[in-house]
Amino acid sequence: MDFDFTPQEEAFRQELRSWLETNLPAEYNPETFEQLNEDKRFEIQLKWQKKLSAASWVGIHWPKEYGGRGATVIEQTIYQQEMARVRAPGVANPLGISIVGPTLMHWGTEEQKKRYVPKILSAEEIWCQGYSEPGSGSDFASLQTRAVEDGDYFVVNGQKVWTSYAHKAHRCILVVRSDPHAPKHKGLSYLLVDMKSPGITVRPLVQITGDAEFNEVFFEDVRVPKANLVGEKNQGWQVAVTTLMFERANFGIVYQLEPMLRRLGELAKRLRLNGHTAAEDPAVRQKLAQFHLETQAIKYNGFRQLTRQLRGDPPGPEGSIGKLAASELNLRLVHFAVELLGPYSQMALGETHGLDGGYWSRRALASRLYTIAGGTSEVMRNIVGDRVLGLPKG
Repeated sequence: MDFDFTPQEEAFRQELRSWLETNLPAEYNPETFEQLNEDKRFEIQLKWQKKLSAASWVGIHWPKEYGGRGATVIEQTIYQQEMARVRAPGVANPLGISIVGPTLMHWGTEEQKKRYVPKILSAEEIWCQGYSEPGSGSDFASLQTRAVEDGDYFVVNGQKVWTSYAHKAHRCILVVRSDPHAPKHKGLSYLLVDMKSPGITVRPLVQITGDAEFNEVFFEDVRVPKANLVGEKNQGWQVAVTTLMFERANFGIVYQLEPMLRRLGELAKRLRLNGHTAAEDPAVRQKLAQFHLETQAIKYNGFRQLTRQLRGDPPGPEGSIGKLAASELNLRLVHFAVELLGPYSQMALGETHGLDGGYWSRRALASRLYTIAGGTSEVMRNIVGDRVLGLPKG
């Protein structure tokens, strides 16, 4: 892979950089954003996405006929780098942009693409993902939510859990068991569900951080038109796996690691340890150096995935490798920050008397999320062991 950007790619970077300089929300402060309540954060993200959409700066890798810029893989990477550099607010419809739209463009009918895809970019319709169930987390294919045919409809009954943004969502990608007699990877179907349909109940789940973006969702005799079936009936596993591949390829923590590591280095310069700054302590310096090496390794593994895409090859195991390595490194990085802070690490987010305003306590409380969301670390290790190392199944 050529690591030098072409003049055209550098011009693209400067165009985006100039736009960001004049268009970042005035009410947005990355230092205090997480201290706002969930509704206020969503309001800022919704306004931001609409602004991005109006200027064609969201979903830039999507085809132009669906509202994107038709950007190249390299331009998409530059885009992510620049957004991370300015610590821009996230969008209000992350799942719609990262997984739903790409899946529909790959598997959807022309009618489904025209109906749903444009409203994802504009945030007119927020999406959630109905995958996990109380008894089907890592073993996703064992799900039990049922869909029974009734004329021109599927009637859905069951429960999903850990459904991010369900309390805000207008639509849901829902994987159901449509043939209970088929092997568990067979007999699944992939549906597009209106979250305002009668029979749907959403119950927020409060996390240890105090947020409630996860939910459990109950379906009781919910009628879904057959026109909302993506792919073929009982062949939903292939569609669902496509969604998972997009999810892991777009896993957000990868782009947070370098800014977080810089912030940890700044903290080490301000903390006193044994009569000098923590940054002067050999053991601390060694730890920071190790984190830097691992961050760079994750970045270059991501470039391997880019190379596959540039060659026109299908996604490989690099997404699973990157997701596993990034989520585990994030966990160790924030726990080291907590160790350095000592008693200060108990300060809550927004506490003015604590170093870094409780940022690291917040990050520590949220750090386990990334080892579970998008596939647990255990599942990722199994994928790497099977597809990369060729290890025998245990």
